[in-house]
Amino acid sequence: MYLSRVYIVVNIAITDADPYRQYEKGFFGIFKRHSGELIAFDDNPITLEADAPRSDRMIILKLTSEQAAKDWYEDPEYQALSEHCRAGTKLEFFTIVHGISAR
Repeated sequence: MYLSRVYIVVNIAITDADPYRQYEKGFFGIFKRHSGELIAFDDNPITLEADAPRSDRMIILKLTSEQAAKDWYEDPEYQALSEHCRAGTKLEFFTIVHGISAR
């Protein structure tokens, strides 16, 4: 039922733009080395139904597999870069979701 591809869903509030910009500058080079793809991001998501509506930045990323996602996340270069993200944001969630086959 599951396909190998995975999606990462992220919700952050940018609290300090300068360190976050440093993170953005280095992000795509590392992410693309792991065959990652940016699917969507939105600074004004619309919640249709929820106990805790989301606000701020929502991001959806795609990688080829769960292992590829873990390899990217654990990449020492990414971990060093992600310190800028941690310094400039409040993280609500950073979650892997598995893709499914067509029905």
